[in-house]
Amino acid sequence: MNNRFDGKVVLITGAGSGLGQATALQIAKEGAKLSLVDLNSASLEETKSKVMEVSPKAEVILITADVSDEKAVENYVNETVAKLGKIDSFFNNAGIEGKQNLTEDYGIDEFQKVVAINLNGVFYGMKYVLKVMKEQGFGSIVNTASVGGIRGVGNQSGYAASKHGVVGLTKNSGIEYGQYGISIKAIAPGAIMTPMVEGSLKQMDPDNWEEVGKQFVEPNPMKRFGKPEEVGYLVAFLLSDQANFINATVIPIDGGQSYKY
Repeated sequence: MNNRFDGKVVLITGAGSGLGQATALQIAKEGAKLSLVDLNSASLEETKSKVMEVSPKAEVILITADVSDEKAVENYVNETVAKLGKIDSFFNNAGIEGKQNLTEDYGIDEFQKVVAINLNGVFYGMKYVLKVMKEQGFGSIVNTASVGGIRGVGNQSGYAASKHGVVGLTKNSGIEYGQYGISIKAIAPGAIMTPMVEGSLKQMDPDNWEEVGKQFVEPNPMKRFGKPEEVGYLVAFLLSDQANFINATVIPIDGGQSYKY
């Protein structure tokens, strides 16, 4: 196995479940020191124990933080540098879907909450991590956008607006920071079977959500949900030095669905 992350410090938000957890497991196997951030401290502990199973010697710190709180973000960045010395790579991943509704019925509080976490949270993360990386003269950032950040999905005003915003931030900052040896990209996952997507299906039909799921992936060229570890493989590559020249762009991982007419 190629240990692309030997001696590297990787910071991950939303590390308690889903894509954050899957990525933590993948890069732990490749030698990374991990700073794991989530709002839910119990799920962070769960991720840590899974990391220790795959990489018993891994160095892991856990930080409970709300990414929509700028001070909390500044703190998780400072704490990571204080305890682990640097930040080589940052998976800026924490996000929520929000309640599904037509735009006219979409709650204003709900809209603000989704944007606060998905867009403001990603911006704060970049703001404070980029300062560290610019001083270091190296670094890579992967932001979690969504296929809902490159096309319309429906019933998701807050999610679509915030994830399109993540794409804009990624392109803008990638252009600003390439000269400092920093690459910034976003991923646009489609329907990946994470707790968030399961929750989304349960919003559609609480009793028959698995059946809804089957119908949901029917239009997908691959006729299935993606797996979190498939996204973990992609993010590990994008966070590694191998992907340094991939910058200011968005990589879909959705079985081809967003390109289908």
